[in-house]
Formats: sequence, C-alpha cells, structure tokens
Amino acid sequence: MGIYTKEEIFAAISTVIDPEVGFNLVEMGLIYDAECDDEGNVKVVMTLSTKACPLHQMILQWVKEAVEKLPDTKEVDVEVVWEPAWNISMADDNVKKALGA
Repeated sequence: MGIYTKEEIFAAISTVIDPEVGFNLVEMGLIYDAECDDEGNVKVVMTLSTKACPLHQMILQWVKEAVEKLPDTKEVDVEVVWEPAWNISMADDNVKKALGA
C-alpha cells in the first residue's frame, strides 16, 4: 500500500491551482492517479487541459513540490499522459458550473 494513500496524495496536489482558471488540479480532473510505495516514492499520473499549455513545466514542478511536502517522501515522478484526453466533463461540478459547462 505504501506510506501514503491515493487520497492523501490527491489532497497534497489539491493545493496546486491552475492559474488560468483558478481551480486546483484535482477539482479540474487533471490528476488521474497517484500511488506511493513503502519507501516513500510517489508516482503521479496526470494530464493537462491542452498539449499547448504554456505552463506545462511549471505545473509539473508545482505538483512535484506539493507532493514533496508530505513527510518521508523520497522520489516524486510526475507522468503526463494524453490518453484519455481531458475534457470539462472530468471536472467537479463546481468547476463545470463556473466555466459554463
């Protein structure tokens, strides 16, 4: 199971706000999965709203830094995937409402 649960990792990542829309990455549905092994190595699988996202590298760094704030975390690997492609239906209802979806 690892040191941290998926929920704990998602909670840490929820501190990262997408500056373009003002919602956190978890609310937006951009974080697909997260897991931690027994040694504190964390892998996050996520996407971005668009491949052309100008903040691509910064957002990955912010996710990594947010997870690294969990005590006893060793390595943090953030993998960006493009399948399934993100769309607004993956976001929480409050995000959909605010963005007019």
